[in-house]
Amino acid sequence: MPAVKSLDELRKLKEEALEKRRAKTTSGAVQVTVAMGTCGIAAGARETMRAILDEIEADNLSGVVVKQTGCMGMCELEPIVQVEVGGTPKVTYGKVNREQARRIMKEHVVGGRAVTELVIPAN
Repeated sequence: MPAVKSLDELRKLKEEALEKRRAKTTSGAVQVTVAMGTCGIAAGARETMRAILDEIEADNLSGVVVKQTGCMGMCELEPIVQVEVGGTPKVTYGKVNREQARRIMKEHVVGGRAVTELVIPAN
């Protein structure tokens, strides 16, 4: 991290940090979590994450928080993406490639409808 050279720079950094915290704790916000353990990365989770971030940027979406997590223990289903909209239960998707990630963003995050054929069923 570069050295802070003025009080204004410090205030700007503080405001940016507070904004990031607010985005993570805002109720009603959409949270998208990508499993980025070793098995997920080997299965293509970086490309999946990039597709999600590209969709957010392309559609200028606000209120969407993207997080990374480690291994979710379902290595055979990697890359895994979880979507939580507001207070609704998390929906977990498996074997998510770039195209499917874009579809999840459009249909679930923006459209509000889970992509049922990609959902990992709860046991």
